[in-house]
Amino acid sequence: MWIELIKEFYADLRSQKTRALLTIVAIAWGTVAVVLLLAFGQGLGRQLQLGLINAGNQIMILYPGETSIVYEGMPKGRKIHLDEEDVDLLREAIPQIDLASPQYRATVSLSYGRNTSTTECEGVNPEFDEMRRMFPAAGGRFLDVMDVAQQRRAIFLGGVIAKRVLGEGDPVGKTINVDGLPFTVVGIMPKKIQTSENNGPDDERAIIPYTTMRTIYGPEHVNSILVRPTDPSKQEEVKRKIYEILGQKYHFDPADDHTIPIWDFIEDAKINAQISLGITIFLFSVGLLTLIIAGVGVANVMYAVVKERTREIGVKMAVGARKSYILAQVTFEALMLAFIGGAIGILFSWAVVSAVLLIPADADGPMQFLGHPVFSMPVVGVTITILTVIGLLAGYFPARKAANLDPVESLRYE
Repeated sequence: MWIELIKEFYADLRSQKTRALLTIVAIAWGTVAVVLLLAFGQGLGRQLQLGLINAGNQIMILYPGETSIVYEGMPKGRKIHLDEEDVDLLREAIPQIDLASPQYRATVSLSYGRNTSTTECEGVNPEFDEMRRMFPAAGGRFLDVMDVAQQRRAIFLGGVIAKRVLGEGDPVGKTINVDGLPFTVVGIMPKKIQTSENNGPDDERAIIPYTTMRTIYGPEHVNSILVRPTDPSKQEEVKRKIYEILGQKYHFDPADDHTIPIWDFIEDAKINAQISLGITIFLFSVGLLTLIIAGVGVANVMYAVVKERTREIGVKMAVGARKSYILAQVTFEALMLAFIGGAIGILFSWAVVSAVLLIPADADGPMQFLGHPVFSMPVVGVTITILTVIGLLAGYFPARKAANLDPVESLRYE
């Protein structure tokens, strides 16, 4: 039976080349729409997540604030400051904290030879690189424990500010002046995509040990504190304990979140994931509608086939062909048209994605935000499933009409 169905499909394909070609092209175009939109949607979603993580890797940033609630007889509006000791206090009291760092901040002038530039400088500890993903390029390093303990004049630079001040060549080991004081460059951060910023992009940032910044500039309080939970699911528990512990020290109501505003990157990541999902659903819907329209075209073609072959179907039924055979023949042809068009569309989409993957996503330009499209087997599986459903529906109704034809009337059809 299947051999006969294939032979008849091939014969019909040869006799109606133009119609079959247009139908296959429509299905292929719909398939390309679904696969490419999903592939680029997933790539965009991943790049959005990467850009957020590069700004803050599952961290929370604590800032000084002021009370908004009267507490223990003290008025609202009291300023709440944060100190270096709070980092150790939170570490000891909250075992769910994995990493933490104080953060001093100042605007400094960098100079090397005749080159001078003003930039944001931060004083932090060695755990800062993991929390902010400021990993050093090959041949360099980030700040280490000894830099902090000995208050060394060691500096880590973003790639953009390093090139602007130090020029071309390997900057590691060179001496750069920070507000007139000599610092040794220990590492450079390579370019990274960053969709969220904390007082400017990391590419233009200078990093020194927090002990060194405290000694040189003498700030009375830290500008902020970074913490990262051991598990992102512990986020709310850690935040609650932070307010409880610092509330006891600074005498404010733990329910008053104005006292210590928290920039929660974990929550931002959840929102980002929902946005990415929404984009994917939207793009999938657009592609699906295109494929459905192509499926309607297949159904119209099959109705035309049934009409043109009415006499042929009548002859087959007159010599004993069952309704199930007529039903299978028309449905099989619709499925074959859908699968041939789908295969061409999938291969074309794979070629497009492979070509786009050759473009560096970290280069300047739109690709750094668009990211790399993802040609995944789940996407292909979903597309094949849709094609199967469309082929069955596009073939079933014309096939049912053909199978219900009266043989006598069919033989009389002109």
